[in-house]
Amino acid sequence: MKNESLQLVAYLNFDGNAREAMDFYAKALGGEVTQRFTYGESPMAGECGPDSADKVMHSQVEAGNAILMGADGPAPHAAGSTCINIMVATPEEAERIFATLSEGGNVQMPIAETFWAHRFAGFTDKFGKGWLVNCPKPMP
Repeated sequence: MKNESLQLVAYLNFDGNAREAMDFYAKALGGEVTQRFTYGESPMAGECGPDSADKVMHSQVEAGNAILMGADGPAPHAAGSTCINIMVATPEEAERIFATLSEGGNVQMPIAETFWAHRFAGFTDKFGKGWLVNCPKPMP
């Protein structure tokens, strides 16, 4: 069975240089940065502290049909690490995939609604691989 609503996207984590890196990737890939905001610009700004205000909370590069995402990832996302971001169309699909892939793993961010997603979760699976499950809300 082919799932046309599922998309796997590499998510790169940086230690303060996500803006520079994602601008570089956009140029190198002939694409553009289509989304970017800092921790200080987010609804979570009060929780992040002044040292994080200018760091990138999320950035997205689009080049043709390809998408690359990245951020100055907070712990437990170590700088230089990569995880797979699973983009799904419905909260039910997000919950099903989260329940299956996270079984036996280590959940860092339990599945829940966020300001950017109907459902979002972050975890390491039982094989030690990092995953994000994301059912995004429409962006303004």
